[in-house]
Amino acid sequence: MKIALMDSGIGLLAAAAAVRRLRPDADLVLSSDPDGMPWGPRTPQDVTARALAVARAAAAHRPDALIVACNTASVHALPTLRAALEPTLPVVGTVPAIKPAAAGGGPVAIWATPATTGSPYQRGLIEDFARSVAVTEVPCPGLADAVQNADEAAIDRAVAAAAALTPPDVRAVVLGCTHYELVAERIRAAVQQPGLPPVTLHGSAGAVAAQALRRIGAAPAPSAEQATSLTVLLSGRAAELPDAALAYAEGLLLGAVSPAR
Repeated sequence: MKIALMDSGIGLLAAAAAVRRLRPDADLVLSSDPDGMPWGPRTPQDVTARALAVARAAAAHRPDALIVACNTASVHALPTLRAALEPTLPVVGTVPAIKPAAAGGGPVAIWATPATTGSPYQRGLIEDFARSVAVTEVPCPGLADAVQNADEAAIDRAVAAAAALTPPDVRAVVLGCTHYELVAERIRAAVQQPGLPPVTLHGSAGAVAAQALRRIGAAPAPSAEQATSLTVLLSGRAAELPDAALAYAEGLLLGAVSPAR
């Protein structure tokens, strides 16, 4: 079994690690676009073109499924990716976990990139799934870039700034960018108020990993044999995991997989 994941950068690590935990025997292909990131400020047409190139680079390795582990690409490029690659290659997009967060009763904060915050896409999800709870949209300028570069000081500044915009009574925080899941515990610590129940964080990594397995008819098997290979593609070029990836637990988990030969 081979699962491919794509993103502009290392935000795909969270979903890749989730696949690894569910199926340690799955070979992995990680395809990102350091030459073109960040994708957020680009036009939808440009995002779609770059996402398609990254997806085709992954598809050339003949995976059984492709996870679009990027909120921006899922918003703008998912129909194009599916039209180009399915049904031969199942394509699984990423949706912010607003529905499960709202099911807890709120109040809910949605941390997302400035481009996504207030967008018709996000407002539509709020209208569909969270109209009965209090929702605060929190823009997080610079956080994805700081995570991408494993810049500890910049991460601290961006998290603190977003936490200051987050109401103190929130019970759930939606991580609306895949990069944010790599610093989830730092976000939890920043928003947790003394004396209040623990804040629940809602990411998408586990859900998209499970959906990819369902799409190919594979059941989770956490005790399966170890994977045989990890393929890393940076803007289509074969490479190793970037050094910044190894700053995170998810990157270290994946780094234990043998590189593809």
